[in-house]
Amino acid sequence: MIEKAIENWHAQVRGEFPGGLDELLDEDVVFYSPIVFTPQKGKQLTKLYLNAAGATFGGEKKPGSAKPKGLAASKFRYTKETLASDCAILEFETELAGKYVNGVDIIRFNAAGKIVEFKVMIRPLQAVNLMHAQMKAMLEKMQSQRGGA
Repeated sequence: MIEKAIENWHAQVRGEFPGGLDELLDEDVVFYSPIVFTPQKGKQLTKLYLNAAGATFGGEKKPGSAKPKGLAASKFRYTKETLASDCAILEFETELAGKYVNGVDIIRFNAAGKIVEFKVMIRPLQAVNLMHAQMKAMLEKMQSQRGGA
């Protein structure tokens, strides 16, 4: 089960999973962010954080471009993967504003293959501080766009 669930996650990261996060996330999913003290509970909050992270790592849209380049076109890449039972640990690397970012996604799935827990850890401290600032700005931007729609 875990292999298919992670295959779906990788397809989502590439922008190739038809159901997107709506299909991958359980309604009661809990998201643990490296930049927010409290766990974020529920599908809508988790989607907000994952979309903000994708936009932050994937970059803003370029002038004249219809959409952001996204994770698939960014320097973000998974470098290691460990699967066991209902959990996956995916190590990633990327670059953010010229700074090296190394992190781990710890993802737990239920029997239906839906994500019930998503935990992100990032290093080094410079990357955490930069990520905090950029995620804060991205979340504020996304929330203002949702409120204005």
